[in-house]
Amino acid sequence: MHSVTNPLITVPMGPYLNQIKPWVTVVCTCYNHELYVVDALASVAAQQYPNVQLIVIDNNSVDRSAERIKTFVDQNPSVTFIQNNRNEGLCRAFNQGLQLARGQYIIDLSADDVLLPHRIARQVERFEQLPPDYAVVFSNAAYISPQGRLVGYHYATDPGGRAIGAVPAGWVFREILERYYICTPTMMMRRAVLDELGGYDESLDYEDFDFWVRSARQYAYAYIDEVLTHKRQLANSLSMQVIEPHNRLLASTLNVCYKAFDRCQTPDEYHALAARVRQFLRKAFYAEQFELARQFGDLLRHLEKPGLLTSSVLILNRLHLPVNGLYQQYARLRHKQWHAIGG
Repeated sequence: MHSVTNPLITVPMGPYLNQIKPWVTVVCTCYNHELYVVDALASVAAQQYPNVQLIVIDNNSVDRSAERIKTFVDQNPSVTFIQNNRNEGLCRAFNQGLQLARGQYIIDLSADDVLLPHRIARQVERFEQLPPDYAVVFSNAAYISPQGRLVGYHYATDPGGRAIGAVPAGWVFREILERYYICTPTMMMRRAVLDELGGYDESLDYEDFDFWVRSARQYAYAYIDEVLTHKRQLANSLSMQVIEPHNRLLASTLNVCYKAFDRCQTPDEYHALAARVRQFLRKAFYAEQFELARQFGDLLRHLEKPGLLTSSVLILNRLHLPVNGLYQQYARLRHKQWHAIGG
């Protein structure tokens, strides 16, 4: 197997030292990212780490993504390229790459994000210091605009680039139920854990919440307090798609919430899940997915009493009020304000 990166060490013992470093596989999934995919792939090739396998899956893009990828592969023949003739969905596409992966550690890279040059080296170094019950090493991330301008940080930073607040690490099952606090593209995952889980759940329309629920119950997570990834903020991101009336993301979320319910063990965990279910219930209501909102309400009642505000939403939900138009205006205004902050 040939690495997409140049050897890191050029001293006489370099070839031997490179051989004993564990391999890392980057699985890059692409759908209509012609403007960004080359930057994403180039950031992998520029890693300051010797043993990197790169697998790229184009999920039947209708723009020039595949053409851009082919040009990059011509220049980097060690790259494995899979071109799907239909959109297999994000989870299935990643699993296609996982089947070919030979690395001990795995990175799931979206074709619009960028790895900083020292990311893989830093994460492997941390993983090699950890016991085998750690499944994930993650970090801070900088958010960038479509044009590449800095917008902000996932965790607010001090002048030295360190996170201002405490970032949960270790056994984080309750924390991942409470809120979206891990920036997904910053994760490096232990291959053995992915194999144990059977990869991503292909019945779902997205991967991260489900992976966290299934892995964090049995494995610990480690945090590196550095910005190692640039995550691009696009108008068609999942956070914006979830407000659309016919999106399938919320149905996947209900499925994952039931998986989390089966795994909860303590009152604090049940309470954390209840708070998250309330959030998803409101999102389903705003998306005018009224039956789904009702189902979130049913799950909530198994966890704890809905409360006055949630009960009011459930009453309004039965009226099938046309609320999505106003909510979309609000959400898109917030999105524009976020980008304006980044200049």
